[in-house]
Amino acid sequence: MDFTLLSSPLQGFTDFRFRNAQNKLFGGIDTFYSPYIRLNGKLVIKSSYERDLLPENNLGLEVIPQVITNDADEFLFVAKYVRELGYKELNWNLGCPYPMVTKSGMGSGLISNTEKINHILDRAHSETDIIVSMKMRLGYDTTEEILGVLPILDTYPLKNIAIHARIGKQLYKGGVHLDAFQQCIDNTKHKLYYNGDITSVAKFHEMQQRFPTIDHWMIGRGLISDPFLPAMIKNNTSEYPKNKIELFSAFHDTLYAIYSESLSGQTHILLKMYHLWEYFSATFSNPHKILKQIKKAKSIRNYEAAVASIFKNEK
Repeated sequence: MDFTLLSSPLQGFTDFRFRNAQNKLFGGIDTFYSPYIRLNGKLVIKSSYERDLLPENNLGLEVIPQVITNDADEFLFVAKYVRELGYKELNWNLGCPYPMVTKSGMGSGLISNTEKINHILDRAHSETDIIVSMKMRLGYDTTEEILGVLPILDTYPLKNIAIHARIGKQLYKGGVHLDAFQQCIDNTKHKLYYNGDITSVAKFHEMQQRFPTIDHWMIGRGLISDPFLPAMIKNNTSEYPKNKIELFSAFHDTLYAIYSESLSGQTHILLKMYHLWEYFSATFSNPHKILKQIKKAKSIRNYEAAVASIFKNEK
């Protein structure tokens, strides 16, 4: 069965710099979703969002913009903006689990508010020509919340609904709710994409067998931890390339150079790289030790020395 691999957006990680580096060195991702645009009540697009979506910064990539909002005017404003950039689709985030988002009634904190969801979708489909897709969790408090929304979503011509099979309260802890995802398959006419814990080729095969009708698969944290994974899934192999460390080193060096240029001050650069290594370390033989080495590096010189040592030892 043919399938499509998609990059699930992670705020602060999967920007255009990451997308370009991953695609160039590893490949395997068919479609990238950009991290969400959040307006916070002001109808203004931040320059960082603009840079992330400019077509010239995403050459050769299929990218779908994403918005997070609980306000119809904001949705329409972002829809108009991305259409002007040449994008035909806008993905609406009802999945973000972080308290600072959910307490504002956005992300997975909006799933139980069926009236507001219906209002925004009604205006989106009657006042714009944008193609709307959804990125959701199963709910915030319970996995049943989404079942109250699906009948409303079925009344709109959505392109698809991507579901991360957790609830918002879990953040990224605990297991995925596979039975609840199956309930969604059984209770909607829409095309569903699966998202959640695809961290290895074996895990991907396990999910394929569990959900044989699903042919679109989203990889989120697994992509940052292991940028080889999409190509390995596509090639149906659990074997890493022989030059794994050289490739990973080139990937790191590309991102490090770009972020060193775009961020100001060594504190910001080191913090950015530390957050990336929280994921990167999982690909190495002693993740805890490696992350400790990175955290101890309090200067650019020490950081570069630590990274050189990590790659040398891993070889």
